[in-house]
Amino acid sequence: MTTEKKGNTPSELPAGRAGIPEVTLLRAYELMCTAKSMTELFEKNSQVTSKYVHATSRGHEAIQLALGLQLKPQDWLSAYYRDDSILLGIGITPYELMLQLMAKRDDPFSGGRTYYSHPSLKRDDMPKIPHQSSATGMQAIPTTGIAMGIQYKEKIGLPHPLLPSPRGEGVGGEADLPVVVCSLGDGSITEGEVSEAFQMAVLKKLPILYLVQDNEWDISAHAKEVRAQDAPEFAKGFHGLETRSIDGTDFFKSYEIINEVIDIIRKERRPFLIHATVPLLNHHTSGVRKEWYREDLEEQKLRDPFPRFRNKLIVIGFDKDELNEIEERAKKRVEEDYEKAKAAEDPRPEDLFTHAYAPTPVTEEKGVREPKGKEKTVMVDSALFAIRELMEKHKECLLYGQDVGKRLGGVFREAATLAQKFGDDRVFNTPIQEAFIVGSTVGMSAVGLKPIVEVQFADYIWPGLNQLFTEVARSCYLTNGKYPVSMILRVPIGAYGSGGPYHSSSIESVVTNIRGIKVAYPSTGADLKGLIKSAYYDPNPCVILEHKGLYWSKIKGTEDAKTVEPDEEYIIPFGKARILPPALKGADIKTGGPSLSIITYGMGVYWASNAIKILQAKNSPLGVGGIEIIDLRTLVPLDEKTVFESVKKHSRCLVVTEEPVPNSFAQALAGNISQNCFEYLDAPVRVIGSENLPAIPLNSTLEATMLPNADKVAKMMEELLNY
Repeated sequence: MTTEKKGNTPSELPAGRAGIPEVTLLRAYELMCTAKSMTELFEKNSQVTSKYVHATSRGHEAIQLALGLQLKPQDWLSAYYRDDSILLGIGITPYELMLQLMAKRDDPFSGGRTYYSHPSLKRDDMPKIPHQSSATGMQAIPTTGIAMGIQYKEKIGLPHPLLPSPRGEGVGGEADLPVVVCSLGDGSITEGEVSEAFQMAVLKKLPILYLVQDNEWDISAHAKEVRAQDAPEFAKGFHGLETRSIDGTDFFKSYEIINEVIDIIRKERRPFLIHATVPLLNHHTSGVRKEWYREDLEEQKLRDPFPRFRNKLIVIGFDKDELNEIEERAKKRVEEDYEKAKAAEDPRPEDLFTHAYAPTPVTEEKGVREPKGKEKTVMVDSALFAIRELMEKHKECLLYGQDVGKRLGGVFREAATLAQKFGDDRVFNTPIQEAFIVGSTVGMSAVGLKPIVEVQFADYIWPGLNQLFTEVARSCYLTNGKYPVSMILRVPIGAYGSGGPYHSSSIESVVTNIRGIKVAYPSTGADLKGLIKSAYYDPNPCVILEHKGLYWSKIKGTEDAKTVEPDEEYIIPFGKARILPPALKGADIKTGGPSLSIITYGMGVYWASNAIKILQAKNSPLGVGGIEIIDLRTLVPLDEKTVFESVKKHSRCLVVTEEPVPNSFAQALAGNISQNCFEYLDAPVRVIGSENLPAIPLNSTLEATMLPNADKVAKMMEELLNY
């Protein structure tokens, strides 16, 4: 049995019986026998195979093999957790699948980190598969992002990795252009994020096929209970999403329809949906068994694609003995691969810690921070200039989000003039779809692009958090380093000018708890520009929180957010804090006068610096014996070395945040400081933040009462200095 070989397409061999090459039919039968044997072996050896939860394709084999055997190395595939027959079809071996089934060290997809049939693949001779999560329907957005990235590369003339030109010239022309396939279960179509994907596919006319396999079951919920319509009926609401409906147990019809649709997508570059009805002949998963709740099992067995395919092959002239031989060979191979996989090495404890992030080339501050002879510029323009320079230098760089296009250039004018300069293909508006804005970057990054995307206000990031947590942040780790997501997510944040409860929120405690992303929160224009550059060249996902109140320095006391624009080469590594010079008056550190370390970021830098001025103006008898401000600049990674050194030097510490304190990033930081600097402290580490209330009110008096300010910070400074 030679499951490593790729299948042939009708264009590669003369048509055999039933219009499909004989070698393809025999290959499909061999793999269908393989898939069936694997399911049976897994069930027979359930005490071993069910240690880790898994699902198989039993009942879905015909439609899956009809697809897998027709995909080419330049194509992209999103295969979900019941798609092991698709994986066999593209050339993955039973042994490789079983390595993942048993979470072995050499599992080619994740190194034992994730479940069976959760593939990620980056081989030259097979379709590419980015990170696949278990969250049903969530794959639709990242996969549609792949199609959007491919379209963008074709439009601006960037070549596909396996083709000599963007349009396939010199190979097979348009017949060789890549297609993107997103496999879905019909139950997942009710997810809102699938609708966002469909919307963008038809809006942009993307080269993607949504293959919907409908076995009528979610887990125990039947289609009649939970769906108002099936996938093709639902797709009618997305004009331009052409559909085909087929019996997915008929290999011949499935192969024919998939061949037709893929050919159209390769040539016409537009989206399709194929709806295939199939039986679910195995359990939902090894942990949720079919006999517990299903009453249709005998009826569903009558629709088994395996005997149907075998009988059709015999009818059109294939030899029974040859088919029996193939079946026995497949069964033997599966048994041998099972024993081999069972004996394979498990992950080592130290393997746990690899690939949380991809290595970044940015490790030190470079360039000129303050070139001579230049005027200061507002913070929002520093970001604009950084992105403009990146787009001039890199065609892979593009910007999208709500209202960033040429009419407005962002609600804060943070993208002004970019669309005019670089065109609508590189700077464009999206619908109000935060999930798509965030999750599409997984696909864009996978095809070699560097998307910079925006969520209009921090308050509106919540619909995008599912994608940020489930897809973006985990991709590098769960693909064993194959697919880090290189993206920048810009988020205007913080309270400013009576923005009210839905335009004022602080969210850093949430995003810093998403492992696998980096988080910056600069307080000056120079830092914002340097960190945007750093984030661009970092292969990992970076969230940049930008305080709206610092964009133009209109708030009294924030004038220092305006800086001379650094030169084009200026770059700041993540994880390097900025130390503001100590403000000295009265007692001196060397003579034992009280001193204080303030750890803060964003607007907190200005509350703290203005609080120092208040204490100086009061000429406090305590004196201000060296109040040092540490501007963190990035929250993940955190510059613990600088923080701890400052606290140990001053023996008193105040953490300043805009968030309410309980359960916050700032409170966790204070605990970290207490734990690591305990022997050096002369006072408890204190934290000041907003009042602990659900939202920031619209009324300006209420807003001011809720938020920290320089006076409140100065009062707490005095308390600590006098402790």
